[in-house]
Order: sequence, then structure tokens, then C-alpha cells
Amino acid sequence: MSATYKSIELVGTSAESYADATRTAIRRVSKSMRGLKWFEVNEMRGHIGDGDVDLFQVKLTAWFALED
Repeated sequence: MSATYKSIELVGTSAESYADATRTAIRRVSKSMRGLKWFEVNEMRGHIGDGDVDLFQVKLTAWFALED
């Protein structure tokens, strides 16, 4: 099966983990886009508050299949 994909860049955040930040981004974009198939985390960063990590952030690329 052949397919052509288009990519978009997303940023997800979470107070829990990098994995949760990734899921937050994917779940949100899934509400408005069809055909999402793949993702790749490109960057990870965090925010420090009161001497501890208080926010996780990921920058990711997601690909969706173009429809015929």
C-alpha cells in the first residue's frame, strides 16, 4: 500500500511527564485532523518552579496521510 503524508509541528505541555505532554498534543490535534499516522519527538524541555520541575514540554512532528 502506497501513501503520501504531510507533516505538521506541534508543542504539547504537561505537569506530569514528557510522555503525557506528547499524548496531550496528539489527542488535541486528533480532534481537528483526520488520518494521523506517525509522530516524532524532536525536542524536550521543562520549566523549573520553586526548585523543582513543574512543567514538561515536547516539540513534535506528526504526519497524516493525504486523502485520494
